Amino acid sequence: MVVCGALVVSLAACGGSADTGGAGKGGTGSGDRAGRSETRRTDPTRIPDVGDRLQKRIPADSRQVVAVYGKGVNDADSKIVLYTKSGSAWKETRTWLGHNGKKGWTSDHHEGDKRSPVGVFTLSDAGGVLADPGAKLPYSQSPSFQAPHYWAKSHWHDFDYVVAIDYNRVKGTSPIDPTRPEGQSKGGSIWLHMDHGSGTSACVSLSKSGMEYLLRTLDPAAHPVIVMGDRAALKA
Repeated sequence: MVVCGALVVSLAACGGSADTGGAGKGGTGSGDRAGRSETRRTDPTRIPDVGDRLQKRIPADSRQVVAVYGKGVNDADSKIVLYTKSGSAWKETRTWLGHNGKKGWTSDHHEGDKRSPVGVFTLSDAGGVLADPGAKLPYSQSPSFQAPHYWAKSHWHDFDYVVAIDYNRVKGTSPIDPTRPEGQSKGGSIWLHMDHGSGTSACVSLSKSGMEYLLRTLDPAAHPVIVMGDRAALKA
């Protein structure tokens, strides 16, 4: 259990916040889009629309990649695709629409900039307010994940399910562990979590059914990672 102050900092750094501009609008951004993506496949041994710089950072032993394709550098809309490796080929498994930081993306994330960090990050730990839905990643259930009720009501269920993105955090700990190895100014508590219909403070959000699917599918034995950024940054 973390102290209350640290918990509020952790949650505010993630998806919900007292800044609720545009929250609760709903729309198609939070819906599932199962099936084929619009991305044209060229080389099946590569994640589509990801350039050499980030492609080389995907571990050789990784067999699961969550790719987050941001619409634009200053845009909060994203497409989220789960790829699974079979032999040497990556195959699209499931696709959703979701959101990233309210102000878009950055390659130099700092606390409070409302932008999601561009890069490749491991996925090691999960948790949430709700009981474990059958997660393969270590799952920490705790009421401490609950978003403060002084936030907009549309944000109250953001952290019912969470997968920690390993940006400035200690692997093997609960997502709400406040430790930030690179310092507080570099931000942290960047998560995959449930969507509230608009941009986040820095996290990536998708539907409840999408979070349940990821929790039941992401497997430590497959060394899952997330590749995330706006489309231009991903292709660079």
